[in-house]
Amino acid sequence: MTDLHDLVASELEAVRRRSLDLLAPLPDLDLERQISPIMSPLVWDLAHVGNYEELWLLRAVTGAPAVDGSLDSLYDAFRHPRKNRPSLPLLGPAAAHRYIADVRGRVLDSLEGVDLDGDPSAPLTSSGFVYGMVIQHEHQHDETMLATVQLMEDGAYRPEAPPPPPGDGGLGEEVLVPGGTFVMGTSTNHWAYDNERPAHQVDVAPFFLDTVPVTNGAYLDFVADGGYENARWWADEGWAWRQDEGIRHPLFWRADGSRVRFGWVEDIPLDEPVQHVSWYEADAYARWAGKRLPTEAEWEKASSWDPVSGTKRAFPWGDTAPEETTANLGQRHYRPAPAGAYPAGASPCGAHQLIGDVWEWTSSDFEPYPGFTSFPYREYSEVFYGSGYKVLRGGSWATDPVAVRSTFRNWDFPMRRQIFAGFRCARSAG
Repeated sequence: MTDLHDLVASELEAVRRRSLDLLAPLPDLDLERQISPIMSPLVWDLAHVGNYEELWLLRAVTGAPAVDGSLDSLYDAFRHPRKNRPSLPLLGPAAAHRYIADVRGRVLDSLEGVDLDGDPSAPLTSSGFVYGMVIQHEHQHDETMLATVQLMEDGAYRPEAPPPPPGDGGLGEEVLVPGGTFVMGTSTNHWAYDNERPAHQVDVAPFFLDTVPVTNGAYLDFVADGGYENARWWADEGWAWRQDEGIRHPLFWRADGSRVRFGWVEDIPLDEPVQHVSWYEADAYARWAGKRLPTEAEWEKASSWDPVSGTKRAFPWGDTAPEETTANLGQRHYRPAPAGAYPAGASPCGAHQLIGDVWEWTSSDFEPYPGFTSFPYREYSEVFYGSGYKVLRGGSWATDPVAVRSTFRNWDFPMRRQIFAGFRCARSAG
């Protein structure tokens, strides 16, 4: 087997170990019940990643017949909205574990015979693309499952984790990102998704960007100043949402100055990036602060562009993979790290923590890049394009390093708060 075959096998093993370890503390009842109507039962996610793997790594790659054709409909995310999935005849936990193990065994048995050498006439397997797609897909569902268990109200899920490194309170408030053209997106990252492609030039005017994401302490000032009671800071649809839902602070915050984090009640840490805020809340804060949310082009330029060399980086710190010293990823600490905790991960413009800690809302709608081509299926990106979704960038503490980069684009409805999302502000220069 080649080094790439070994890498694929290793990453398949790593993500499956993560999935199983994540769910291991929970009894079957918690795996089968629907914890929130906006989330799937956890056992649905578990079997879904196996079905997705079967569809792409067995049937599409090797031409193998279906393991059980009746499962395709049950685990089709577009056929069944999340709120309806508990009523389906889903596999139980034990059967789901057997199914995903069976699929994985067949995938590994067939892997050595698959050509991953980069044949352009076989784009699905070239440079291991489809394997990278499946690996990232499972990591994304692991993050979704972490968001689901965070919604459990009975404190049944209480992971222990070491604290993150300390922050640096001496950083300046803003950095200047010079204007000019930069290369947005990628045409060279073999495991990048279709919505990250193709690379294209974008001209961005100079702007100021917050050095770090907005912290809980800064957000508390907005709350204390009546930010949730004053319509002037809110977009019309955001104000209507806030009133309809009775929203007065970020999700999981409590009126006594504490928050709930995976069942633990703790004081709100003032130096951590705020998380579990919607786009509407982020946008309102930015207006209150006399700023705005950055566009995703501004965010990506700040994260990836080296103005000295005129080259694009895979990550703010360079092209090397994320390490413990550069970013808070992989659920290592089960929380964001304090502002300024990763000086080695700063971007060329001096912005910190652009990768990891919290997904960052941008002002941009989710739209295709010029020259976009859907691959390998429309339902990954194309069907979501439009003004209904806002783009998030950078990954969170729950994102695996394999599933994040400066070009990675996430998207969600502007009212969503269960995701590990925060933001930083920008303002035009001149």
